[in-house]
Amino acid sequence: MLDPLFCPTGVAVIGVGREEGNVGHEIFDNIRAAGFKGKYFAVNPKAKEIHGEKVYASIKDIPYPVELAVIVVPSKIVPQVMEESGEKGVKVAIIISAGFKETGIEGARLERQVIEIAHRYGIRVLGPNCLGAADTGCSLNTTFAKEIPYKGNIAMISQSGALLTAILDWAKAEEVGFSKFVSLGNKADINEIDLLQALKNDNQTKVISAYIEGISQGRRFMDVAADVSKVKPIIMIKSGVTDAGARAVSSHTGTLAGSEQAFNSAFKQTGIIRANSVEDLFDYAIGFAYQPLPKGKNVAILTNAGGPGIMATDAAEKFGITLASFDKETIDQLKAILPPAAGFYNPVDVLGDAKADRYKMAMDIILNDENVDSLVVILTPQAVTEIEETAWEITRMSKAFPNKLIYACFMGRSDVAAGVRILTENQVPNYYYPERAMATLSAVISYINYRKQPPKTYKTFYAKKMLVKETFDDARKIGRLNLPDIQAFEVADAYGIKVAKSVLARNIDEAKEVAGYIGYPLVLKIASPDILHKSDVGGIVVGIEDEDQLEDAYNRIIDNVRRFLPQARIWGISIQEMVRGARETIIGVNRDPQFGPVILFGLGGIYVEVLKDVSFRIAPISEQDAYDMITEINAYPLLRGVRGQPGADIDAIVDTILRVSQLVMDFPDIVEMDINPFMALNKGQGGIAADIRITIGE
Repeated sequence: MLDPLFCPTGVAVIGVGREEGNVGHEIFDNIRAAGFKGKYFAVNPKAKEIHGEKVYASIKDIPYPVELAVIVVPSKIVPQVMEESGEKGVKVAIIISAGFKETGIEGARLERQVIEIAHRYGIRVLGPNCLGAADTGCSLNTTFAKEIPYKGNIAMISQSGALLTAILDWAKAEEVGFSKFVSLGNKADINEIDLLQALKNDNQTKVISAYIEGISQGRRFMDVAADVSKVKPIIMIKSGVTDAGARAVSSHTGTLAGSEQAFNSAFKQTGIIRANSVEDLFDYAIGFAYQPLPKGKNVAILTNAGGPGIMATDAAEKFGITLASFDKETIDQLKAILPPAAGFYNPVDVLGDAKADRYKMAMDIILNDENVDSLVVILTPQAVTEIEETAWEITRMSKAFPNKLIYACFMGRSDVAAGVRILTENQVPNYYYPERAMATLSAVISYINYRKQPPKTYKTFYAKKMLVKETFDDARKIGRLNLPDIQAFEVADAYGIKVAKSVLARNIDEAKEVAGYIGYPLVLKIASPDILHKSDVGGIVVGIEDEDQLEDAYNRIIDNVRRFLPQARIWGISIQEMVRGARETIIGVNRDPQFGPVILFGLGGIYVEVLKDVSFRIAPISEQDAYDMITEINAYPLLRGVRGQPGADIDAIVDTILRVSQLVMDFPDIVEMDINPFMALNKGQGGIAADIRITIGE
């Protein structure tokens, strides 16, 4: 559907000024300079010709078909131009003009009017308020950027037009080429989701890179991105990740699960490689675009200096990359051709006096080892170093071993410049520091691991949905959006989540009767719709062993609450069984406005917000997602069991996470939810939700 955006049969620039420097004039010049093979036309009711070519008063006057209209007129005239474009049969319009929703209410109204006209005629719209687009394969450049992109296999999408112009300038200096180049602007119609779909099957594009500031259709974005990532890598840099002051939150999960965590989870679950800077974005893009995907994660390091070799080794460990273990034959061959003082294992140090021939022999031996999937070649410029000759040898090896990834790391700038140019021209990425090479390799390995994952499957559990619906409806009728413990426990139980035995006692006599039924030891908790964090007001006492302690704790909790929150409504005290010998964990949910329910897991209890040792995923989540959440936290060894201690029941945690995922997908009105703590018993013994907090929407 977006083919006319990139390679139309005919394109008209509407609003071509007669003077140099006019935006429409610059776009028209860029189309001419790029060598577009289709027909292109200038439209301006006040001009007759530009550059010796006829100028039309209206797009309707053009005697040829026009699939693409590039609109560069004042915003108030855009609706009229869109009507004329629709009557002409235009398929796609690029609205360069500003003055729409970015300017306020009136601009937003005007933008809606333009899109309504576009929908009526079946026109797709890029922009408004954008830089334009370019397709180097079709030799079409409809941007008003100063630089024209080189031809390459990296597609670039950006919400920021200014950033695109800076990237073009950088790309020219680094001789990096692009397949397509798109500025999204206000995203009134065409957005990053549409472009991902269009680029998935684009033969010119090997890598998709993007700069985004926000996403409006989170779930659809994830579905499309996951599908595209199985075909080609997507690398994104996301700005505007903080959400301070964006919304009030009451639960532990709400405090911890912000926009940044939601985007990280979305990227992780869909195979998108997250770049934290523009430098990372293009390090990764070039690393993917220039070299093949390796078969595995085993890397060899070849260097002429010990220090950089150690730096590369440290970086490999930091990024989870495995150093390849050489076959004995490989080591023997290296010993036969390298000086006695060289390093024969991994990293391989060919020493500072290595010339191009020594690099060549070492590379040939290493790359022939089946245990090596990738090779990073480090060169530091020393007195006898043959920089250009070594660069040529690396490029020859890259062609000789097409199934193995090779990155270069020519350290420095001035002395190695000629060598770097040879590498770049021959599609071997160069990184000036070992850490950047290893970070890129880590991104590549992460991507191939994603592609190897089997299709995700989602468990479905029997649940008493009507009971939950009635509970929520009853709570809303009386204006109670924070469910009390008893109701929260009922909701969890309806989805098969095992909960601690708990009964509400309205006085001490009922408390004693309940205690006899449940059995000691016990936990006492204040029951009040006005108190969310019970421990903050002395509303919890644990370890009640007998009736005397029960009575003392009951009275003490009531006194504490009346002293700290005299206006709080008190329903009574919740008498609950006490679970011993378990690890306290937290399973929580916070509803993100873009992606929906974000599920959190970590160590629980009162320390969750202090330690912040938590992981996130966006629901629905698969069984593998749930296991990954558990293994990601730093405290996972404590759950697995250390120093002879039995491990926690990981399967029970996974089961509960999956049931929570189903619950919040079934009931979008759950805004926040915490199971804190979820008491994970020893392996094979299950787990119990000891405290649950649920907040529903109005």
